[in-house]
Amino acid sequence: MHAPGRTEPEAALAAVHHLNLAHGLAVAAIRDELGEDTKTSITLNLHVIRPDDPESDADRDAVRKIDALANRAFLGPVLDGAYPQDLLDDTAHVSDWSFVRDGDLELVRQPLSVLGVNYYSTVRVRHYSGEGERSENDGHGASSHSPWIGVTDVEFVQQPGPYTAMGWNIEPAGMTELLVSVARTTPTQPLMVTENGAAFHDEVTTDADGTPRVHDDRRVAYLHDHVDAVGAAIDAGADVRGYFAWSLLDNFEWGYGYDRRFGIIRVDYDTLERTWKDSAHWYRRLATSSVLPGVDETL
Repeated sequence: MHAPGRTEPEAALAAVHHLNLAHGLAVAAIRDELGEDTKTSITLNLHVIRPDDPESDADRDAVRKIDALANRAFLGPVLDGAYPQDLLDDTAHVSDWSFVRDGDLELVRQPLSVLGVNYYSTVRVRHYSGEGERSENDGHGASSHSPWIGVTDVEFVQQPGPYTAMGWNIEPAGMTELLVSVARTTPTQPLMVTENGAAFHDEVTTDADGTPRVHDDRRVAYLHDHVDAVGAAIDAGADVRGYFAWSLLDNFEWGYGYDRRFGIIRVDYDTLERTWKDSAHWYRRLATSSVLPGVDETL
């Protein structure tokens, strides 16, 4: 999807490993400079992957394959110092993983003060038999014209709505599911939600006194429901230390440029004027009170 548009499966796997290795080398360098007790972290874009047909063994195996590529390819080396064997087996026809050198995985596995988790939506997959036209949506509004990193028998299915302006489905329960799942897998590792938010097509209005307003009710509801979902994960035993909304300001959104707005504060890209959206007023109430405000408590 993104520049420079390379899609070779083996190069993607090599990039995964070198991202992991860069993390390990960076943590080691930071601690060499600042001491072993220095707090360090990593943030991962982890995925909640669901089978299109929960009763189908083939669809459940599709979940396993994408989980290995999207989640465990990072969690395994970072937390356990090893790539999952099923990931290596699934991708053996693509790469022999010879780019992993002796000592790499020991470097990747570094003690973390907190594991950062980014979450926006869920993913739905099913087994692809090779017959008929492959689905061209990966569940995040993105095209998947070619097999995903060499996996030829899995296709992504469009999730049911509602959707954000990115075409991503809104599913707060996925946040709880993800945090609880990671916490059960790594019970001694503190977690933090480092990104969560939604892009919507905001409209600026003006009060009688000339004050500009952005009444982004859908973003307020999105944040409310996802913060509530974090609370549900904590109640279920997940050690979650914090939550960050994405984003404080509207900004450059990858291939969409300035067309998608995630901020709780609007930026006029011509004048750079900032306008607090209703979601910013709501979020301030949350941050200052430590109590989840109602969706109508914005001002």
